[in-house]
Amino acid sequence: MLDGERLWPPPIWMMRQAGRYLPEYRATRAQAGSFLDLCYAPALATEVTLQPIRRFGFDAAILFSDILVVPQALGQKVWFVEGEGPRLEPVDPARPVLEPDRLLSRLEPVIEAVSRIRAELAEETALLGFCGAPWTLLTYMIAGRGTPDQMPARRAALVDPSGVDRLVDILVKASIEYLAAQLRAGADAVQIFDTWAGGLDDAGFRRLVIEPTRRIVEGLRAQVPGARVIGFPKGAGGHLPAFVRETGVDAVGVDWQASLDFVRDAVQPLVAVQGNLDPLHLVAGGEMLDAAVDRILDRLGGGRLIFNLGHGITPDGSIDNVARMLERVRGAGER
Repeated sequence: MLDGERLWPPPIWMMRQAGRYLPEYRATRAQAGSFLDLCYAPALATEVTLQPIRRFGFDAAILFSDILVVPQALGQKVWFVEGEGPRLEPVDPARPVLEPDRLLSRLEPVIEAVSRIRAELAEETALLGFCGAPWTLLTYMIAGRGTPDQMPARRAALVDPSGVDRLVDILVKASIEYLAAQLRAGADAVQIFDTWAGGLDDAGFRRLVIEPTRRIVEGLRAQVPGARVIGFPKGAGGHLPAFVRETGVDAVGVDWQASLDFVRDAVQPLVAVQGNLDPLHLVAGGEMLDAAVDRILDRLGGGRLIFNLGHGITPDGSIDNVARMLERVRGAGER
């Protein structure tokens, strides 16, 4: 698919497919003690990565980890508050205290998990690594937590552009090193998650989303020739064609708010697309789920498509509805 081939029915995997909607995940998480302990325990991270493959037979496994292991590996204090999400000791762009030279040594357990997963996966199942994009990481690093409108990071980008640019430089280099290590350990492709890309104006999107992603893709391929990269700039909307053309990604993830007609006409001729079922359909289920799956297949099935969600499955997603979605997608070749 990432080499230019159209497959039918389309391959399918699901963002956050290893997660809280699965009872086996919850049991392993309890065994680990904390979320970050689970991320840094290679055997347990391998187990939770493989759980949805065993249960559903997805076409790809994605490394179980978190985007915030990179700020933590750079020396920023990171912790998770149960029921509330991540917390970080905020970074001052004017005086960042970070340790990029220690990045890979601190991430060795994650890279070990990649090797273990690849060794246990069937050859025909792809393994995806990932990282958070610089802009999305900055929104957490500067604010110290997730915020509804990313105001602290957006303000910093305007008030102290040189400081924010220095942080972007650090994160671009860290992302290249981290993703290259994942690919060398056995990942077949990597995805760059830019969850908060949609909060920027036109100039900000180009400066803080497109340009850093372009640099990561270019730098990664300099280290790992032929590296396959999926970009996921959530909320990019009309910026998607420019993102694809200027970054050089092999595929682009689209969120559930994107117009299928626009994606088909303006994006899919350029690159493979991935998405974009609203995760809420895996809570609601029923005929509405079937209709939503069919709309994506009907509109995007004529080109290169990786079926996925428009963002990660939520903890209240139904196992039965995941199975129903898979059956619907895989039965498309018979309809």
